[in-house]
Amino acid sequence: MALTPIMTTHATSSGGRNGRASLEGGKMVLGMSLPKELVGPGAVDGMNPEQLFAMGWSACYGQAIIALSKKHGVDATRASVTCLVTLNKDETSFALTAELKVSIPGEDPAKVQALAEDAHTICPYSKATRGNVPVTLTVI
Repeated sequence: MALTPIMTTHATSSGGRNGRASLEGGKMVLGMSLPKELVGPGAVDGMNPEQLFAMGWSACYGQAIIALSKKHGVDATRASVTCLVTLNKDETSFALTAELKVSIPGEDPAKVQALAEDAHTICPYSKATRGNVPVTLTVI
């Protein structure tokens, strides 16, 4: 299946986890900070890549929930998605794991679970990480 580009964005960073990152045209500039768990000052002084990744994935996956909600007979107007991204270390390197928590108050948990699983198949972040990042889907 051929891909048709819809939009492209870019970000530039310098200084790694203790530097600065900016979106194209300076639309947003963030100080980056090594998390305290990695012997850094922590988020008080800046963001870290995992936080930004969690924000993006949460919003993208939330849109997939909205897009598929009617198909599953679910009203997604009160839906919220929390994305937990964990940085893990083994003997030689680092790796990510994630949990996507979906809450839709007043809806049948079984329907929400089916919707969550379906949304995971179409969300671009979920597709990009499939097979590389272990993901847990949780209905709360």
